[in-house]
Amino acid sequence: MFGMGMGEWLIIFLIILLLFGAKRLPEIARSLGKATNEFKKAKDELTSYTETPSQPTYQQPPQQQYQQPAQPQQPAQPQQQSNNNQPQA
Repeated sequence: MFGMGMGEWLIIFLIILLLFGAKRLPEIARSLGKATNEFKKAKDELTSYTETPSQPTYQQPPQQQYQQPAQPQQPAQPQQQSNNNQPQA
């Protein structure tokens, strides 16, 4: 594991034993185990939270379609002016 043989692991373990003492090693191992378990629980909760689809908190209102104002079918033709205002002779 990690490219280290059994001899290297034994030397590391002995150095840790000398630094912390035989009485503190079980306490350290226990606290590391608890921390690892808490980390795994938090990771699993976060993973299950992100994987399960939930109800969206914001729903976008339905879009209304834009309707153009009604336009006449044929363009209006200009009316010819009549000369009704002039008296007839």
